[in-house]
Amino acid sequence: MSLFLIAALPFLGAVFPALLIRAGRNVSAASAGSVTLLALIGLLVNAPAVFRGEVITARLDWLPGLGLNANFMLDGLGFLFAGLILGIGLLIIIYARYYLSREDAMGQFYSYLLLFQGAMVGIVLSDNILLLLVFWELTSLSSFLLIGYWKHLPAGRQGARMALAVTGSGGLAMIGGMLILGQIAGSYDLSVILQQKDLIQSSPLYLPALILILLGCFTKSAQFPFHFWLPHAMAAPTPVSAYLHSATMVKAGLFLMARMWPVLAGTPEWFYIVATTGLVTMVLGAVIALFKDDLKALLAFSTVSHLGLITMLLGFGTQLAALTAVFHIINHATFKAALFMSAGIVDHETHTRDIKRLGGLRHLMPVTFTIATIASLSMAGLPPLNGFLSKEMMLVETTETVWLNSHYLVPGLALLGALFSAAYSYRYIAHVFLGPKRDDYPATPHDPGPGMWLSPAILVVLVVAIGLFSKAIVGPLVEVAAKAVTGSEKLPYYSLKIWHGFTPALYMSIVAVLGGVLLLALHPRLERIWNALPRPEAKQIFDAVIGACTAASNRITDLLHNGAVTRYAAIFVAFTLGIAFYAYSTGSMGAPTRELLPVPPLPMVGWVCLVGATISMVAFHRNRLLVLVLVGVVGLVVSLAFNYLSAPDLALTQISVEVVTIILLLLALNFMPKESPVESSPTRRLRDGGLAILGGIGVGGLLFALLTRDFAFPTISDFHLANSYKGGGGTNVVNVILVDFRGFDTFGEIIVLGIAALVIFALTEAVLSSRVRAYLLNRKPVPQAGDAHPLMMVVATRVMMPIALMVAAYIFFRGHNLPGGGFIAGLVAAIAVVMQYMASGFGWAVERQRYPYHGIIGSGVLIAAVTGMGAWFNGVPFLTSDFGYVHLPPLEEFELATAMAFDLGVFLAVVGAVMLALESLSRFAWQPGMVSEHPMDIDPARDEAAEADGKDTAQGPDKTKDQEEKEA
Repeated sequence: MSLFLIAALPFLGAVFPALLIRAGRNVSAASAGSVTLLALIGLLVNAPAVFRGEVITARLDWLPGLGLNANFMLDGLGFLFAGLILGIGLLIIIYARYYLSREDAMGQFYSYLLLFQGAMVGIVLSDNILLLLVFWELTSLSSFLLIGYWKHLPAGRQGARMALAVTGSGGLAMIGGMLILGQIAGSYDLSVILQQKDLIQSSPLYLPALILILLGCFTKSAQFPFHFWLPHAMAAPTPVSAYLHSATMVKAGLFLMARMWPVLAGTPEWFYIVATTGLVTMVLGAVIALFKDDLKALLAFSTVSHLGLITMLLGFGTQLAALTAVFHIINHATFKAALFMSAGIVDHETHTRDIKRLGGLRHLMPVTFTIATIASLSMAGLPPLNGFLSKEMMLVETTETVWLNSHYLVPGLALLGALFSAAYSYRYIAHVFLGPKRDDYPATPHDPGPGMWLSPAILVVLVVAIGLFSKAIVGPLVEVAAKAVTGSEKLPYYSLKIWHGFTPALYMSIVAVLGGVLLLALHPRLERIWNALPRPEAKQIFDAVIGACTAASNRITDLLHNGAVTRYAAIFVAFTLGIAFYAYSTGSMGAPTRELLPVPPLPMVGWVCLVGATISMVAFHRNRLLVLVLVGVVGLVVSLAFNYLSAPDLALTQISVEVVTIILLLLALNFMPKESPVESSPTRRLRDGGLAILGGIGVGGLLFALLTRDFAFPTISDFHLANSYKGGGGTNVVNVILVDFRGFDTFGEIIVLGIAALVIFALTEAVLSSRVRAYLLNRKPVPQAGDAHPLMMVVATRVMMPIALMVAAYIFFRGHNLPGGGFIAGLVAAIAVVMQYMASGFGWAVERQRYPYHGIIGSGVLIAAVTGMGAWFNGVPFLTSDFGYVHLPPLEEFELATAMAFDLGVFLAVVGAVMLALESLSRFAWQPGMVSEHPMDIDPARDEAAEADGKDTAQGPDKTKDQEEKEA
């Protein structure tokens, strides 16, 4: 099965559980399990090739210019983790079906679970670090949904926020580290990076990249001092805890350290940072776990301890230590997932996880007792279970590790961690299942049906089988995964058997096993001492840090973001000027290479008008109508300047936009006072004026420097001029750029334009649906001129309408080779329609509108998208245009280009967006009495009636007045 399909299946399957929950809980669970099983089968199909040492790849150039390729690879390490994710995931899906109650939204749960599963599979199969980062952040988001699944629990909501804050912050640091790593290696593909060990470790950026990447790994895998989020995530349902915190999420950091081991390990920095962090986490987690009374909290801190153990092994930097880490990853996943599920069974049946309220359950829950006991003894490191094997191999590695010239410090602390590990494992058995039965259980406990204990039972069978037949069952997997971690074709000698003779590791193991019994016996006394000791509470520290950061952010926000646009603009301009001055003062600029051109009188007149209008606009800015006129003058002069400088496309666009903008602003000014109030103090105006002058001088100086110097390298304009016709089939370079070279930008722009128009419409609808609508309908009609719809304007617009549309069509069809195009044509057509609104009124125009502007926008975007997708059928990228020449007698040969269809989409989107925005604003000025059934202020029916009565229409009002006077 393709790696793309394996990675995509969980995401695709996440849709079905939520949809099929109406068919029943079994159907919903079966759909989630089927997707996971299918992905697992697809993975196992590739197993023979992986065990032969092959690396299976699947490559797709996604955004090659950015180095972001959708590349996947499957080697031994990826196969190991993907197998754990999918295999244990399948067992969790079965377990969750019987664990969750009918009040729980099971379809939603399975959808979240599959989203997380897909993100994890994506991480372990990614062959591109940028793609890996995408999946990495998806795990943080999806785990947030899973941890906070029980939204009614405050602890669940806070645990989800804490996990997202810690792992998300680490993810941001890791993004920086990965980008640095990719720059050092010259590629973002893992298969390339893993071959660049010497280059990476000799780079001065190695240490910053290492620290940033490890921050991401440590936060995700709950290493000290970031370990505190994991126990608080235990507020999630037990299936989430069993999945995320034993086999998947917390092992993502371990996976990344193992994946990067060939290029990052082997240096003193790696050893002291990784090994020390792992060792401290291992001991600290084990000590805390011994004194936790909540079953899941005990298991959570034990998970922290074992994650520290694996991190420590990876930090040693030796091949055998890395192999041991791989082996313990397998063992830990089996016994810890089984333990979490057994704890969930106890909680489900007794309605409590408090150890002090439990005990004697072996008599009432023998099946659960058997499962939990075997898994706990494996966690304690007792033979012949799998936990014993990897624990003893770990102790062997510690005896060969020197830390700060000490041969005893690392093995001593490792022994201490193993001792406490045995103690809390014994406590899990003794204080929950042993002892006499109690009569004060919150609920009467009993073993559940096979649906809940089958999944942990399968894992426990693996615990025993791996312990007894490790070489046959997991030996090949450990070997191929360890080779992938170390990047070596051959590993040093190792043995997975139980008996290795009388070695220091065996003696240390015996001390740990027997010492754990002693600690369990002394637990009541030790607990009193532990409770009396002052110690920092991680949650309080986290809350204090978050509170301090929030307060500081609020102070900064209140200082900078007070709602004054002038302040934002001043900060932006001042910062830009500072950066520009720094660049100018530290850079080098050669002497001018071009002579200044003479300035004819006509351009000088235009420049004077432009400057005069701009200065007048600043001086009289409080008079809004005058400012609008001056804005129109500025736009007109700019369009003339474009035309004078041989940019007719820009001139046409500028003048069209200017007309539409003026109309839009006139509508807006209709609801605003004629003059704006004085809001700025003299000091602020002086500041703003100074910044504006400096900014103008800076921009002017930059333009002068660019225009008086030649470029020493080819410009992008040279490329466009050379390739416009032969690449896009058009001689109008501007239009070819818009519809071909940068068609994706244009496509995005029309989408944004449509969204903006829809937002204006939505805001208008929201306002008009409130009390404003009643005000508009019931307000006293505003006195209107006697000719609100003048005859001359109505006639002129009717005559100009077809002419304007014909001009728009002409501009549209000529745009590929001459100035014009869909955007300009759309503005011209929109102006033609706007004129009808202006001449005959909003009500009259709306009643005759046949096509909704929403649909016109959607049609334009859809046509542009379909045109772009048509390129895929020719095997070329999205929006790549094609063209050819057609001869239809008796016509001359003419060109047909796919860009014309794309330009049609632009045309429709522009017309729809402009008209929807203008129509939405026009509705505020509408009054019931203003709607006319006729296009002008002439009522033919009234005139005909007057003529029938023999009355002179022109003198009708005067006669009526005379008659009234006589009657009076």
